[in-house]
Amino acid sequence: MPQEFFEKYTSSENFFSVPLAVLIGIPLYSNATGIIPIAEALFNKGVPVGTILAMMMSVVAISFPEMIILRKVLKLRLLVYFTLFLFTAFIFVGYVYNFIF
Repeated sequence: MPQEFFEKYTSSENFFSVPLAVLIGIPLYSNATGIIPIAEALFNKGVPVGTILAMMMSVVAISFPEMIILRKVLKLRLLVYFTLFLFTAFIFVGYVYNFIF
């Protein structure tokens, strides 16, 4: 994605930056250590901490490849509940961290 997109839509002025960051993280696939350089670059560009944290968690926990792996052991209904719960929790955590920092 272009740098201008992140700077425009994930800034602290945009109220919907946290849900957008979670949605951006879903198609990405990385492990916890692989997302750190991306998070550092976003932090250096001025993206709020909570927004970065929400994106990092969504990349690791609810990415498409992760859902494909979990589909082998979970029924579809439980997988949907799991995804919705994590999506909501990540947004909540993102807003809390943006409020604190």
